[in-house]
Amino acid sequence: MQGNAPHGPARPCIFGLSRMGTEIERKFLVDVARLPREALREGSRFVQGYLSLSPTVRVRVSERPGLPTEAWITVKGPGGLMRAEYEYAIPVEDARAMVLLCVASLRKTRFRVLVGDHVWDLDQYHDRYEGLWIAEIELDEPDEDFTRPPWITDEVTDDPAYTNAAIALGSLPTPTR
Repeated sequence: MQGNAPHGPARPCIFGLSRMGTEIERKFLVDVARLPREALREGSRFVQGYLSLSPTVRVRVSERPGLPTEAWITVKGPGGLMRAEYEYAIPVEDARAMVLLCVASLRKTRFRVLVGDHVWDLDQYHDRYEGLWIAEIELDEPDEDFTRPPWITDEVTDDPAYTNAAIALGSLPTPTR
């Protein structure tokens, strides 16, 4: 996830950087009842849309109280655990306009939690998927060890139904509340 950003030539970005142009990520469902409440204090609200699904071209706007609004465009190749990924900061106004052109979009709030040596991204989905939570961890190597927090449950890394693009398209059953 490299790109030119206004604050530097290439940024690892808040989503993590495993190696230039490569994302190594594992995804898990979350048992919300087991989440520590302090983990849910400050989240970033995302609106993200998909301009293309093959390859995945995503536009994302991130808002967090007290911080400047940011936006990115991301191109992702196929894959589950490991795939090509390129991400670039873009003007927020452009991103908001691009979201309107997307074939699908979603809204979620992302919380970041340090567990062991890794930061976990906890995504709380909104609208149709209110009640769905997915935890993601980005790794440097596919077989890298990491601490499994007590609030993760089933791994969904290789389940295409749990990609954000699939969720934006509405392919999952609506969670029961």
